[in-house]
Amino acid sequence: MMENLALRRLKSIAGHLQPSETLTGDLFLNRNPVSSSEKIDDASSPIIIGGMVLDINAVPNAHPVPGTTTPGKVKYVSGGVARNVAECMSKLGTRPFIISVVGLDMAGELLLKYWKSAGFSTEGILKLQGMATPVVSNVYDCSGELAAAVASVEAVETFVTPQWIQKFSHKIRSAPVVMVDANLNPQALKAACQLAGEFSIPLWFEPVSITKSVRISSIINYITFASPNVNELISMANALSLNKKFDFITKSFQSIETLFQMLKPAICVLLEKGVKVLIVTLGSYGVFVCCTGGPDFINEALNRRTASCSSRQLYELVNNNSLANRFHCYTETGMKSSYFAYHFPSLPASVVSLTGAGDCLVGGILASICAGIDVMQSIAVGITVAKAAVEAESNVPAKYSLTTIKDEAVKILSSAQPLAF
Repeated sequence: MMENLALRRLKSIAGHLQPSETLTGDLFLNRNPVSSSEKIDDASSPIIIGGMVLDINAVPNAHPVPGTTTPGKVKYVSGGVARNVAECMSKLGTRPFIISVVGLDMAGELLLKYWKSAGFSTEGILKLQGMATPVVSNVYDCSGELAAAVASVEAVETFVTPQWIQKFSHKIRSAPVVMVDANLNPQALKAACQLAGEFSIPLWFEPVSITKSVRISSIINYITFASPNVNELISMANALSLNKKFDFITKSFQSIETLFQMLKPAICVLLEKGVKVLIVTLGSYGVFVCCTGGPDFINEALNRRTASCSSRQLYELVNNNSLANRFHCYTETGMKSSYFAYHFPSLPASVVSLTGAGDCLVGGILASICAGIDVMQSIAVGITVAKAAVEAESNVPAKYSLTTIKDEAVKILSSAQPLAF
C-alpha cells in the first residue's frame, strides 16, 4: 500500500508540469515590478512553504577578538530556507508560489520589496502589524564558515498555521511539487503534508537544522524527497527509530565509501519508512543520493514529458547528453538490493559564504525536475547551482549562466559513482 501511494505521488508530477517564464542565456530576477495590467499565473506553480527571514551577516576582516569590536562588513541579506529555495527556482525559470509570513516592520518591508520587484505574487505571504519579522544575525569567521548566530524566527511557527495553509489548497491541488521546511510547527507541517497527500502531490522535506529535523516523525508517510546533511540525517533516523539510536558523526573518515558505510544504517531507516529519494549533503564532498527502486524506477514514475517552451533552454542544454544512461547500466549490472546509492562529487569553489548553498541545491533540483529533467541530472544541476551560491555574497547568486550549469553538471555526472548497499 505504501509503495503504491509513493508511486502515485511520483507519477503525479507529469500531469502538473507547467510553463514558467522564458529563459535567457543568463538567468536573473526581473527587478522591474510587473504592471497591474499583467497577470501572473501561479495556478500551477510549485508550492514552497516555510520561512522568509532577513539575515544580518557580519564578516570580519580579521579573526574576531572577544570583548571588543572587529573591523569588517555587515550586510542585510534576504534569507530563510523557503525564501532562498523559491528565489533560486525563480532564477532557473520556475515561478514558485510561497506560503509564509512577515511583519509590517523594516525587515518585512525589505523582504516584500525584493519579492515584489521580481514580479511574484505575495498572496501567500501573511502580513501582520505588530509582529516581528523573522531575523537571523550571523557572525562568520575569515574563511566564510558560520562562527555564531542568533535566530528570532518564532513568527513562522506561530503564524503560518494550518488554517493559513488551507487557504491555498486550490493552488496545492495543481502544484507539480510541494516543499515544506521544518521551521513550520508540527501542526502546520502535518496540514501541508496532508493536503499534498490528498492531491497525490510529491512532497519535499527540508529539515533546516538538527533540532527541527525531528519533526519528520509525524509526517514521514507523506515524504517523497528529503535533503538532510549528515547529522540531520542521524537526528531524523533517531526520531523514527524505537530502539536503535545512531551516533552523530564527529570523527574524520578515511574515504567516501567509509562515510557511506557509517551512515548506511540511518539511511536505511528513512528509506524503509517510505522516503523515495534521500539526498544527503556532504558539504565540499558532494552528496549521497539514495533511492528505492533505482533511477529507472524513479524516472518511470516521474513520467516526464518534453519541457515546456518556457523551460526549453534548461531542458535541452542539460538533458541532451548520454551520461544519464550510465545510471541505467549500474542498475542492471550488479546492484541486487532494492536500495540504490550514488556519490555525486562537488566541484572546487572559491568560498565566499556557505549560507544558502544547501537551499540553492534544493532549488536547483526542484527547478530542474519541474523543467522535465530526470532526477539524476537534476541533482547534478543542483550541485552546480549550490557551487555558485558558495561563491556569492548573497544567499542566492544574482544570476546564473545556463552554459556554466550545463558544463559543470556534465562534469559532476561523469564523476558520479555507485555505492554498495
